[in-house]
Amino acid sequence: MHHREPVWHQQGHILRSRVPLDWWRWIIDPTSLTRRLQQACKGQFRVEVVRQSWVVPHHNESRCMGLPEGRRALLREVYLYCDDQPWVFARTVIPMSTLSGRERRLMHLGNKPLGAVLFADPGMQRSEVELACIGSGQKLYKRATQCLAKQPKSIWGRRSVFRLHDKPLLVSEIFLPDIPNHP
Repeated sequence: MHHREPVWHQQGHILRSRVPLDWWRWIIDPTSLTRRLQQACKGQFRVEVVRQSWVVPHHNESRCMGLPEGRRALLREVYLYCDDQPWVFARTVIPMSTLSGRERRLMHLGNKPLGAVLFADPGMQRSEVELACIGSGQKLYKRATQCLAKQPKSIWGRRSVFRLHDKPLLVSEIFLPDIPNHP
């Protein structure tokens, strides 16, 4: 089943020429994606939660966070929209051990963007960004593109482990075809 998961690479190990220029500008930006999307959206920006439940994360997600295989975590999947166009699909995996103290609030975000919480915390730390080209045979592709009328051949995503008070959570952001070319 692991072959149906994307292969994630550190940013420095991806040839720049492999990533479409329009997405590269979004992918490499270390600032808050939520804030950038809000600035680029001339209409109504919104977050739509499509799934929030306790699951066993994908193998590569558990490995990325050092989570024991088979350990359950809170999964939150959302679309970030400008007007009625989905620009980004985001998948967040939060280990149960992270959801204590102040971080309990992460269970109750509703339609509030996670980026607003992460980048407002002065103690937040972020790992190096990993990139992946996600193809039509992969589980993450199906989840990310389920709302699209026309399925692209592939999509690009980035992910990183954020730490709030040394507690990890994995955020994967998948860029969809309608995202503007020039952020």
